[in-house]
Amino acid sequence: MKKRTGILLTQLGTPKAATVGAVRPYLRQFLNDPRVIDVPFLLRLVLVNLIIVPFRAPKSTKIYKELWEHGNGQSPLLTITRDLTNELNARLNEDDIFVHMAMRYQEPSMESVLDSMQRENYDKIVVLPMFPHYASSSSGSAIQRAMDIISKWWVIPELEVVSQFYDAEFYIDTLVEQAKKHDLESYDHIVMSYHGLPDRHVDKVYLDKRDFCADHSCETVLDATNKYCYKATAFETSRLIADKMGLKDEDYTVAFQSRLDKKWLTPFSDEVVEEMAKAGKKRLLVFSPAFVADCLETIIEIGAEYQEIFEEHGGEKVQLVASCNTEETWVNGLSQFIRNRRA
Repeated sequence: MKKRTGILLTQLGTPKAATVGAVRPYLRQFLNDPRVIDVPFLLRLVLVNLIIVPFRAPKSTKIYKELWEHGNGQSPLLTITRDLTNELNARLNEDDIFVHMAMRYQEPSMESVLDSMQRENYDKIVVLPMFPHYASSSSGSAIQRAMDIISKWWVIPELEVVSQFYDAEFYIDTLVEQAKKHDLESYDHIVMSYHGLPDRHVDKVYLDKRDFCADHSCETVLDATNKYCYKATAFETSRLIADKMGLKDEDYTVAFQSRLDKKWLTPFSDEVVEEMAKAGKKRLLVFSPAFVADCLETIIEIGAEYQEIFEEHGGEKVQLVASCNTEETWVNGLSQFIRNRRA
């Protein structure tokens, strides 16, 4: 009897529509996750439901409307992930590997997708969050939710969890290929911009409560002590990209975007973009390696908002390097990555 493997691809999530009525429940579900806002329950309840969501939903809706325009009236994250799933199934179904996609927040929900996977009675399920670098608020949350659901099944099949793949060669190669679609010699500097995290989130990676990210050389060293530190793996990905592209240390800057306050990983991407413009740089090439599918943080935050900042301070062009999306190198490499984990 052939063994059958089910793959659960997870992405963060997206509102069902670019309307306040759809954005509000998305934000409520996302921000009430204790792995996202890690404060005591009652404080999070008041902060999210009475302060953040009511004030943020209308503003966020305007941004999502702009994003939907780039996605032909749909969420780019949803359509790209769905297309990726179809591409993977076209390559893997003949090997008795079947790929399913779910969103951690909103639809398609992890509950509904895992319910359908349970009915398939797979010999093995692989939980594969689409986040190259481990973070409790992304990979950790998706893995925990999957485990919570599967743990209630009467029959639990063989399970495997992929917590990060920041150094996978096919992932690095795809990003480099995406960059080489542009005239690299025409850019004054390269920025590698990663989604930001609160300092306390990376500090919690270190099991000794007296040990913090700042106590390690995460900008230059990746070892057994900081291998799950988001900052350390982000810098490692940047070094791997730089090596493939023949970049020197002075050719690129690692930065972190989407911050909510000052106690987040630095330097901040928007400030780096502003400083580059003030220093006389005219053209920037910007990677966003934390995302394997283009979304609000890449298309709007980098492609539009950083462009405005750069122009305002004397720069001319911020060029976003597209994410892996459904590029051939990415799909083929991910297919083999999955084959290596079949039952």
